[in-house]
Formats: sequence, structure tokens, C-alpha cells
Amino acid sequence: MKKILMLQKWAKPILIMLIGIIPVILLSGCSTASPSNPINADSSGIFNHYFIYPFSILINFFANAFHGDYGLSIVLMTFIIRFAIMPLMMNQTKKQMAMKEKMAVLQPELSLLKEKYKNDVSAEAKKKQQVEMMQLYQKHQVNPLNIGCLPMLIQWPITLAFYYAIRRTPEIAAHDFLWFSLGKTDMILPLIAAAVYYVQFRVSQSASAQYQQYQNNQMAFIGLLSPIMMGVFSFAMPAALPLYWAVGGIFIIVQTIILNKMYAKPMQQAKTSLAE
Repeated sequence: MKKILMLQKWAKPILIMLIGIIPVILLSGCSTASPSNPINADSSGIFNHYFIYPFSILINFFANAFHGDYGLSIVLMTFIIRFAIMPLMMNQTKKQMAMKEKMAVLQPELSLLKEKYKNDVSAEAKKKQQVEMMQLYQKHQVNPLNIGCLPMLIQWPITLAFYYAIRRTPEIAAHDFLWFSLGKTDMILPLIAAAVYYVQFRVSQSASAQYQQYQNNQMAFIGLLSPIMMGVFSFAMPAALPLYWAVGGIFIIVQTIILNKMYAKPMQQAKTSLAE
């Protein structure tokens, strides 16, 4: 029982850290193919041929449609990808909001349980508290290990393929967008990308259904680490990449706010109806 509770306490923070950090490490250039090696129809490998190369074709297609504006092409492609992934995020948000409602009902009983054993620090008391806590979870049909990270795992191949398509499409480097050159590093975009990434993290955590008591310190650390890493890597990347990250992050922020409001309202109405 103790092991289950410890797993519950650390599973979500650890997985969120991995989900936040691993892509950033991968995006830093850890790939079997050199980022400077242009992608084309003859590039070997399943991931190259069926994921990266099609994205490169689409980048060039939309850039030509915009009269050679590769910046707009990247922005449009980012929106298209995010809209394609949205059904997964809608399902995840719905589950998160349902879990949050359950935790809101469960929290007073958890507080009473904590108060019951606050003056008893014996091993036997802790064991009883853990047993009673698990019984409360079962009573309210709450699964503390159901952290809903599957959508994040599913979208990894798509977002990574688009990342490498940007890096390995040589035409991008020869064009400018707004105030910067897409093929050179920029001193402003990494700061924007890091800020957007931090705001995205904070907004996404607003729908969390886990305990705020232990979540605050752990999540605050992760919420600072990931944007810092994103900013550091962005300073060494062509500006096209932090542009992609910033635009994608802004989309996710808006999407999260809208979905939270969309699913929170009907659940609140259902809760009010039950109370009446």
C-alpha cells in the first residue's frame, strides 16, 4: 500500500518532467541524421521517408503559395498540426476536468483523515492512514495513477518530424520573416519561446486533478526547468525553430483555456443539479 502511494506521489511529476525535457533534448539535435543533411526523396529510413520528408514538401508548398514566405508557411503548418492533434487534447482535458471534480469532492474527507492522524506519528498510524486513504479513492472511483499522458506520447512523432523537417529543409535558411533571418540565431525569439513555454506549463497545470499539497514544489521546479532548457537550446538554433515553438506554445495556451472553460461549465451545471 505504501508503495502504491509513493508511486502516486511521484509518477505524475516524473512523467511530466520526462515529457517536458526529453523532447527538448531530442530537439537539440540528437538524431541519427545530421541536421545539416537536407531531406529529400532519397533519404533512407522509415521516419525520414514517411514523416520528415512529407512535412518538408508541405513547408515548400505553402511557402510557394505565400510567394516564398517560409515564416508564414511554418506558422500555418504549426496551426494545421495542432488542429490535427486537438481531438486528443479535447479527450485529455475532459478526463482531467472529470478527475478534478472528483478530487474536489474527495478533498474534505482527505483533510479530515489527515486531521485524524496528525498527532500520531507511529508506523502503525501511518499504515492505517494509507489504508483509509486508498479506501477513499476506491469509494469515489478515483485512480491516482491515471495521469493522462498518452496524448502527449502520441504527438511526439508528429512534432519531432516537423521539427526535423524545418531543420533539414535548406530553402528555409535563405529567407527572412518579421525582423529575423530564419536560418540564423536570434536574440529575442529564444526569450519569447521560453516565456511562452512557461505560460503554457502554468495554464496546463490549472486543470490538474492531483494534490496541490505536494504538487506545488515539484511542479514549480519542472515549470522553471523546461522553459530554461528551451531558451538555452533556442539560442543555438536557427530562428525558424523558436518561431515554431513559440507559435505552437501560444496555440496550446489558447486551446487549453478554451477547452477548460468548455468542459468545466457543463460539469459545474451537472454538479449544481445533483446538489438541488
